[in-house]
Amino acid sequence: MAVATKGSAVVTLPTDTQLKVVREFDAPARLVFRAYTDPDLVKRWWHANRGTVTLAEIDLRVGGKWRWVLRTTGGEDVAFHGEYREIVPGERLVHTELFEMPGITEDDATVNTLVFEEHDGRTTLTTLTDCRTPEILQMIVASGMEAGMQDAYDLLEALAISLA
Repeated sequence: MAVATKGSAVVTLPTDTQLKVVREFDAPARLVFRAYTDPDLVKRWWHANRGTVTLAEIDLRVGGKWRWVLRTTGGEDVAFHGEYREIVPGERLVHTELFEMPGITEDDATVNTLVFEEHDGRTTLTTLTDCRTPEILQMIVASGMEAGMQDAYDLLEALAISLA
């Protein structure tokens, strides 16, 4: 029986412009990938128990755009968007990501490479975020993203398990 593994993502900084997250999910890669790329499913986990996902647009093709918006419990909208660069269903996803806030431009977008590796029905998701500058990386780290990501990934795992 699959069981969610709370808060088990490991975050490291391989270089001064890279953030790496490794998390094991007790679900097959195809289901973790599906939960990550289906708009209706994204709305069920990306909120990280901090509000409601009001928008999850995904045009899952190379060159396709995505945009996710969270309305926090405090009523603030938090939005991210990007473009898909590479898609290998169930195995690999490469996309840009930009936090929508004043002073941030398209030049500040990160490039995220997600690798879904399945072994014995469990999936290790490795995400490498490449930032253009060390300052962008430090801004991401200082944002408190790790706590939200841990909670979102716990919800993602529970959702992927439920899809089996």
